[in-house]
Amino acid sequence: MSEYEIYAIKYAGPFTSSGAFLMWLKDWEKVEKRNYYIWCIKGAGETIVVDAGVSPDLAKEKTLAGYISPAEALSRIDVKAEEVRRVILTHLHWDHTSGVSLFPQATFFVQESEYRFWLSDPIANRPPFRHLSDETAKAYLAPLEGTERVRFLKGDEQILPGIECLLAPGHSVGLQAVAVNTAKGTAILGSDCAHIFRNYREDWPSALIVDLVGWMKTYEKLRARASSIDLLFPGHDPIMSEGYPEVAEGVTRLV
Repeated sequence: MSEYEIYAIKYAGPFTSSGAFLMWLKDWEKVEKRNYYIWCIKGAGETIVVDAGVSPDLAKEKTLAGYISPAEALSRIDVKAEEVRRVILTHLHWDHTSGVSLFPQATFFVQESEYRFWLSDPIANRPPFRHLSDETAKAYLAPLEGTERVRFLKGDEQILPGIECLLAPGHSVGLQAVAVNTAKGTAILGSDCAHIFRNYREDWPSALIVDLVGWMKTYEKLRARASSIDLLFPGHDPIMSEGYPEVAEGVTRLV
């Protein structure tokens, strides 16, 4: 089976918040840091990007600290965003999806349940959800439905030999994690199944919960698939920038 390397690419941060944002209903009194990332999977002649990050326009609107365009960040490891052919969208929150227009040749892999919720369900327009999405990104994706540029997944599905998307709800309706065959075994990019490594290690989710029972089942599923808990990677932990070999500015090799 093909083996791949995984890179964490920081495109913004650090940001600070109460620890209760990262550890649900815990650590209210603590101030914790988080970064914003996309990821790149390389191997077997393939380059797959996981999540699209934030567009320059939205970053300016939100005055994101430490921001660089995900396209510029990818160029530091010789990946041209305009030539990328596969982008896996873990979920459609703004910080993971806003940059879709940076990948004009890509096919976007997304769980159909996630896509339908954000683009069709009236509840997605209610205040607790509306501030999590980006209307510009949704407007970019909508016309692509029915073309080769949007691939709907319905549960677990292999994308390429050694790369499988895993339905992993809890943080969002149809979040998906990505299982990757590496030299160290099966690694999982869990995106916001966990904001930080502690979520996995302490069996405790982060904030923005749509299904707590589903989230606990997701943890069972991902732990069972990963070759070790050290290969379960979260969505926003600064450790991914600080505790792994740096291969370019803002880019580390996770495995």
